[in-house]
Amino acid sequence: MKRVVWLLQTAVFYCFTWLVALMPERMSERVGTGLGLLMRRVLGKRRRIAEDNIARTLVYMRSQPGWNCTIPDAEGIARETFRNIGRALVEVCRLYHGHGVALINRTELRGKEHYDAARSKGKGMILLTAHCGNWELMALSHAQLLGSTMSVVARRQNNPYLNAMVEKMRMSYDNRVIYKDNALKNMLSVLRQQGTVGLLVDQAVFPEEGCLISFLGRPAWASKAPVLLARKTGIPVVPAFIHYTGDHYLIDLFPELVFSGDKSEEGWRADVQTYSSAIERFIIQHPTSWYWVHRRWKRAGEPAT
Repeated sequence: MKRVVWLLQTAVFYCFTWLVALMPERMSERVGTGLGLLMRRVLGKRRRIAEDNIARTLVYMRSQPGWNCTIPDAEGIARETFRNIGRALVEVCRLYHGHGVALINRTELRGKEHYDAARSKGKGMILLTAHCGNWELMALSHAQLLGSTMSVVARRQNNPYLNAMVEKMRMSYDNRVIYKDNALKNMLSVLRQQGTVGLLVDQAVFPEEGCLISFLGRPAWASKAPVLLARKTGIPVVPAFIHYTGDHYLIDLFPELVFSGDKSEEGWRADVQTYSSAIERFIIQHPTSWYWVHRRWKRAGEPAT
């Protein structure tokens, strides 16, 4: 029975992707933002999580350098976030069928000198990112914009047929997929061959997997993985984020992160805080681009004062 449900889910999704791919681009964008607003209505639990997350961090974000958001409240920011999620979903559907080449061509890259500086060390590289904007587009455009393949770390979908669809899309744009169930070994292999690994590290982890740091003014558990990989291999970690500007996407690359290398508990915490602060700065500048629907602060207690 489960197999039948999986096949039906995949068939419905595939038909939707074709429908979107056949639309003119501007129409598909309107469909995407409309879909996002529909998701906001239907997914009440996710809407409440997003609005609560934003409300609990809004005072902190407004007090930080780089904040220039004109939306006055958590509800409005959450609404725009869902619009962006819907737009990104439709864009991925078009990319799956090869109809999103124009989208990649319009994607702007800023900060390539930081990528080149890291690459000049003759080692592999981690592009450290978060669930911002159309993060799939950032990975899929990597080969065209930077001239090399990238291995992306991803969670395997529960539906194996849907998982195969997503994997096909990623590989058709010269990406390779590393699944989280055996990620460390495979990431080390890619990095030791001077490859690039794309790593999303903005979600909550279990205490044994990370360090308790400050994120948007609240305590949060964050993964040790980027710091561990950097220490094991000596490879550079370069923050990279994407956001929608209103008529195209902009990918920002930032200078390589500097870690202390201190192996004490406080040293680990400081290094994890370093990359978490890079993500935080980007969210403060582009709050409607981040994936607020995730329970980022779970298991970490009440907001920091």
